[in-house]
Formats: sequence, structure tokens, C-alpha cells
Amino acid sequence: KSVFILGCQGCPIGCETGGPPWIDEMTKLLTDAGMKVTGSALIDMICNKAIVGIRLGRVIDRIAEAEAILVGSCGVGVQAVGNMVGRLPVPAMDTICMGDYQGLFPSEERCAECGECVLAYTGGLCPVTLCAKSLVNGTCGGTGDDGTCEVSTEQRCGWQMIYERLEALGRLEDYKRYNAPKDFRKREISDANRRTIRWALEVAEQEVDSETETAKK
Repeated sequence: KSVFILGCQGCPIGCETGGPPWIDEMTKLLTDAGMKVTGSALIDMICNKAIVGIRLGRVIDRIAEAEAILVGSCGVGVQAVGNMVGRLPVPAMDTICMGDYQGLFPSEERCAECGECVLAYTGGLCPVTLCAKSLVNGTCGGTGDDGTCEVSTEQRCGWQMIYERLEALGRLEDYKRYNAPKDFRKREISDANRRTIRWALEVAEQEVDSETETAKK
């Protein structure tokens, strides 16, 4: 019923999916849907938790009034917010492959760029990257009694961490939600655009050439 809107001015700006226009669009969309927008903020790089901590500290009272935070960033940014604020982070967009490039200030958070984000249902913790088996529907049968992973006993079970986060947020019902198998085609660069390691530059050049040809006509 109440949401705080947080936008990233890093990668989303380059992808033309963020910035002030996006904040205005989301504010209108949510307000028209009958939801209360408690406030909004733009942060240069949401993947930088130091910056996030400083900026959100200035609006913490407005965040406290919200039930969730709508985050306009890649999965790394959404998880960073979830790890710093006691509110449910909801991704506003699905992160797709950017040539294995994600976040200018990567920390412990990782995004698989699967194109089918489930962070809104896992408390802001990614099961694909936290689980050694990338399971999307709960823990396997090999989790240790102390909550450790059977694949790597030095790390905690990703789904155990998700359970604890959802419990803290009062959203354990989300743990029972069924997540469909991932469409791995969304995680790959299309065949036409992955002929070289410079595919991103080539795509940009193709778009410029196409626009030039259209202008000539």
C-alpha cells in the first residue's frame, strides 16, 4: 500500500530505463493505482553501498513509512538496498545480459542477469547466485543442520538465508511461492550479436549505421 521509489543514475541511464523521467512515471503509475508514494530519491550508483547508506540516511523517515522500496536498478543494486534497509526491495526491472558487466562497485551482491528477477519474493536475496545449485524453489536435501551448503561447507545455504530474511520481513508466505524454471535464452547474448568479445560496441555501431541509412531515405 505504500512505497518509496529509489532510482539509479548509473547503468539505467545508459540503458535509457532510469533517471528523473522514470521516477515521475513510476510515481504517477503507483499513485493512480491507489498506492501511497512516501518519497523518492536518485542515487548515482546504487551498487555502491557507501553512497546508498549516506543518501538513504537523509530520507530514512520516509522509508520507514513505506512497506517496500521500488528499486530501479540492476539486480546488484536491488540486493544492496535489501542488505542495508529493513524493507522489502522490489525490482522495477528485469536485468538482462550486458556482456557480463554489472555494477561499477560490486561487493558481495551478484546478479545472474537472468531476465526473470524474483528478488521481490525472496526478500532481496538472489537464489540463483547465492545457491550453489541455483535452485529457485527452496533448499535441497543436503543442507547441514547448521544451515551450511553441502556443495561448499564454508558458506551458508542460500535458501536458509532467504528464509531468515523473509521471516524478519514478515513475508514467509512468499517462501511457498512457486518459481517457474528459468528461460536460459534470456541470459545469453543473441547469436547475431555475440560473434566477438566486442559485441556491445558492434551493436552500437549497427544502430548508428541503421539510423544513418534511415535518415538518408
